[in-house]
Amino acid sequence: MDARETSSKRILVIKLGALGDVIQALGPMNAIRKNHSNDHITLMTTKAFGELLDTANVSDDIIIDKRPKSLDLIGWLGLRRTLRNGEFDRVYDLQTSSRSNRYAQLFWPGPYPEWSGIVSGCSHPHSNPDRDDMHTIERQTEQLLATGISAVPSPDLAPFVRDVSHLKLPPSYCMIAPGGAQHRQDKRWQTLRYREVVQRLDQSPTSPVLCGGPEELKLCTQIAQGCQNVRNLAGQTSLVDLVNVAKGAQFALGNDNGPMHIAATANTKSFVLYSHASDPALCAQRGQDVTIIRRESLDDLSVDDVMASISKAGGS
Repeated sequence: MDARETSSKRILVIKLGALGDVIQALGPMNAIRKNHSNDHITLMTTKAFGELLDTANVSDDIIIDKRPKSLDLIGWLGLRRTLRNGEFDRVYDLQTSSRSNRYAQLFWPGPYPEWSGIVSGCSHPHSNPDRDDMHTIERQTEQLLATGISAVPSPDLAPFVRDVSHLKLPPSYCMIAPGGAQHRQDKRWQTLRYREVVQRLDQSPTSPVLCGGPEELKLCTQIAQGCQNVRNLAGQTSLVDLVNVAKGAQFALGNDNGPMHIAATANTKSFVLYSHASDPALCAQRGQDVTIIRRESLDDLSVDDVMASISKAGGS
């Protein structure tokens, strides 16, 4: 079946996380939406990204996956019922993880939908043996090509534009995103060094605005200590708000994390810090003006190095 057939079908798209991956999947999601313009599209995601993806207008409805744990039999049975009741003709698995592969098994004993992904025996496999060595964007573009979708646009943040005057942002500011996954400390630059950067910027015409989730409020509060002009928004923004904060920034600085994917996609001048713990060839932030600053260990990255990169690129 070609993806552009006009008969009405029921389509399921799976994208559970994480934030950076969700942002980079917006292009593929829009390609699926365009190629199934006459079909009903359901998107499965997690609670953290429900509002964001609902605003993106890439589906007709959304299923929030509660991600049942291995021994949660009731949870798995409920998920199986939801999937089977959806009567889906095709599934686009943009997660391609062991979890989403397991979801394919929940359709047993059939009927099974057509499946785009890496499940053994699926109808539209992404069978490139080098797929794990591809950047996320190229990998998903090639995956969709196997279904007849040949044009995948760049991620579009236009649906998220909204007024954020309630955040009381400075007239000229830079976005600082010092957080990241708690269990990946080797991807995070030292708090004290972020504090020194923010202290230097605090006296410049471009005021620093600290961004992060509620779990990063303590971190951002520590970084903001002693500053007069810094704005600490940690825990105060939705993801849609964060898109607009990023779009209005003169530049953005942060670790390899989701907010920096938003900033880069917004085509804000972005400076992203990488260690050995992640490979920019596979997951780098994409945008018109992205500078990757990489050290084997971020402990070897000095404040002067970062400030020099920002200055050289005209960020401050």
